[in-house]
Amino acid sequence: VQLQASGGGLVQAGGSLRLSCAASGGTFSSYAVGWFRQDPKNEREFVAAIGRSGRGTNYAGSVKERFTISRDNAKNTVWLQMNSLKPEDTAVYYCAARYTRYSNRYDYTGSDDYDYWGQGTQVTVSS
Repeated sequence: VQLQASGGGLVQAGGSLRLSCAASGGTFSSYAVGWFRQDPKNEREFVAAIGRSGRGTNYAGSVKERFTISRDNAKNTVWLQMNSLKPEDTAVYYCAARYTRYSNRYDYTGSDDYDYWGQGTQVTVSS
């Protein structure tokens, strides 16, 4: 499966952005999807994950209550709605996917859990 992330940009602190991850080339409903982020000073870190059915989600503590991950399998797309953005959210955001036979499993939080990666989209939050 191929992934294309988009929707990044420059936003002021407290603002919102919605990232999209469009998939092609596979049966999208068979894949769990995660979002990760990386800035120049840190390793890639987990942000959010969603099970292949969309009924289960998982968030890093730093984004819980501010970010929402969702998906529409008919549109082969996963979104990451980011609200109340902070300067420390500045990073390149990547979406990733992995095949799973478990429709409600969404505890894939490590980079090594995923086999397919998008190209990343830059999010910059100014103070």
